[in-house]
Amino acid sequence: MAPGRSLHRQLLLWLLLPQIVLWLVAAFGAYRVASRHADELVDASLLQAARALARQIKPTASGLFVDLPRSAQDILSADPDDRVMYTVSSPPGQFLLGDARMPPTPGAPSLGEPVFYDATVPEPMRVVSLDLHLGAPGAAESALRVQIARASAPRELLARRMLLDTALPLSVLIALMSVGVWAGIRRGLRPLAELQRQMEGRRADALDPVQLRAAPPEVSALAGALNELLGQVQQSLATQRRFISDAAHQLRTPLAGLKSQTELALAAATDPALRQRLERVHESAVRGARLVSQLLVLARSEPEAVAAQGWAEVDCSELVNRTVADWVPRALVAGCDLGVEIATEGLRVHGVALLLGEALVNLVDNAIRYAGAGATVTVRLRRVGDDVWLDVEDNGPGLAPELRERAFERFVRGSTAGEGCGLGLAIVREIAERHGGSAQLLPAAPHGCIARLALPVASGGQA
Repeated sequence: MAPGRSLHRQLLLWLLLPQIVLWLVAAFGAYRVASRHADELVDASLLQAARALARQIKPTASGLFVDLPRSAQDILSADPDDRVMYTVSSPPGQFLLGDARMPPTPGAPSLGEPVFYDATVPEPMRVVSLDLHLGAPGAAESALRVQIARASAPRELLARRMLLDTALPLSVLIALMSVGVWAGIRRGLRPLAELQRQMEGRRADALDPVQLRAAPPEVSALAGALNELLGQVQQSLATQRRFISDAAHQLRTPLAGLKSQTELALAAATDPALRQRLERVHESAVRGARLVSQLLVLARSEPEAVAAQGWAEVDCSELVNRTVADWVPRALVAGCDLGVEIATEGLRVHGVALLLGEALVNLVDNAIRYAGAGATVTVRLRRVGDDVWLDVEDNGPGLAPELRERAFERFVRGSTAGEGCGLGLAIVREIAERHGGSAQLLPAAPHGCIARLALPVASGGQA
């Protein structure tokens, strides 16, 4: 199954996404509010300027008198960044003074009511138009229109400043909230991370319950379900190991009896055909007895069985000498020259002597069986760094490279010859791993094979 998206990322996304949307909505709303307030300020200043300009226009008997000092005109047109235009027309629409480019007032404005609108002359500008009653002495009452336009750029600048003054504290607040959300998610998922670390750091045979401290109910329920599953697996494996051990014990006696009876029958048989059949039965009995013996060793090498046995410091020199001495007669029968080379005396490893002896026996047995008659088998003991190397080297035909790793799998045999059952090297690797070491097959020069058992040296190193 393809890995899904990280729970941490999903929670962070779904908690931060509403905040980001809220920030965008708030920023847009703040900009709209800032623009409206900026428009109100600009409109108020334009209306005030229009009323002030209208007060400078006085009716006379001959027309209108515009009392607009030169200084006021300079103020209206002095700032190039804040461009201001004005127009006075009387009657409304008939240009009197100011800038003739002023756009006409839209609609039909009422007297005394200001009209605000946007226009382009030639740049975007905000315009106010104010129509006032104007009664000249001795003349019929007339109307006066005052229009003042101001560039929109300062208004937009004011809106942006107001937006920044509003959005900047909001952004800081959102950032602080995001950091708080991120820290909260990390803290909330910490029990899951602890559960992951405990499971990742385990060996495949470690089935003891998971222990979590102060976990929330949801994670505790997950750990409980996992512990229940581990307990069921442990119970199933224990049942399987008991069955193998019990079956092997029950089979040892009848197989030993069958082997003895076939040996007696072979000694008394004179008919060649009958003798050939008895030899096949005897070979099958020997192979069955070997398989039962290996199954018992395999059961003893399981983690629980290893833990129950006595661990102690094992003298490797004594182990090698005893094993080689026991196997010299069998090597002579097989036509092999079995020898030993110990580079360093007194090397010790911490482990179960019975299992380590069985591992070395399996290596020697394999070498003698598959090297063939006339081969030389040498057991070497030496220290390399912090490891003790037990090498069993033969100059036989060797093993194909593709079979060297598979040879450690259960029931895989490098050759169909002999009485092997395909468990010897699997047991060797199992024992090596239970002792914190490793087992491997290497090519020998010019031909042959090296079976290496590497074990960590015990504290103290040598006897």
